[in-house]
Amino acid sequence: MNLFNIIDEIQNVDPEFQERISPRRDAIKNMTGFGTKLAAAALPFAFSALFKKAYGQTTSSVNDVLNFALTLEYLEAYFYNQGLAQGALIPSADKGYFTTVAGHENAHVAFLKSVLGSNAVSSPTFDLTAKGAFADVLTNYNTYLAVAETFEDTGVRAYKGQAGNLLGNQIVLTAALQIHSVEARHASAIRYLRASKGATIKPWITGSATVYNDTGISAVNASYFGENNISQGGVDITSLNAVSGKTTYAAAVEAFDEPLDKASVLAIVSPFIVS
Repeated sequence: MNLFNIIDEIQNVDPEFQERISPRRDAIKNMTGFGTKLAAAALPFAFSALFKKAYGQTTSSVNDVLNFALTLEYLEAYFYNQGLAQGALIPSADKGYFTTVAGHENAHVAFLKSVLGSNAVSSPTFDLTAKGAFADVLTNYNTYLAVAETFEDTGVRAYKGQAGNLLGNQIVLTAALQIHSVEARHASAIRYLRASKGATIKPWITGSATVYNDTGISAVNASYFGENNISQGGVDITSLNAVSGKTTYAAAVEAFDEPLDKASVLAIVSPFIVS
């Protein structure tokens, strides 16, 4: 992460940014002076504080979006923390990866709570079995991987679905889309991991005219409704030229992640939430 590039990008959308953060410019200057002594992971939290001071409290609608995102991040962080705590659940060869993912999700939680401050919702109580639908999620690694894949795929669609609600706040939108990109990398990596264990699946969602859920798990159909869409911006992607002939249905589906609205996402995750 290049600190000065971030400041330049912010100033592109807000020419008064430097004045907004003055005299906090000195804080930024001092922060960059630490060099390697300052862990890169700490920078987002420092910036969240600066942004809150520079822009004041976010509107209630933006807070609603961020609290929605925070609830999803609470669930994912809890899921990975619990998985790692089970000892023998995750093979030793894969534990390093899940430790990294858990670190990301915990960082997302901390960041969103820092931005929201006193407006942040508390973590719900979770049931990772989804009321028994995935009864062996913490004892069967294949089930754990399948649920992880669904959480990440759903998270990608959820962030995309809320992007339009953040257009009025470019700073928050940028942060949300950065988290969205991390969730997308998680989704791809977990799909690849499942494939390495024998699942017939690609690192990206694919489908056909009749198939929208490519996971092979019917219990998670709701996470994939609409993922076989081939129309983007009113254009039928299969009508476009490819290297050879026209774009295939599968390629058209694979090229885009479809957004999910808040109600759909909450319906998907509600079985995992006790209270």
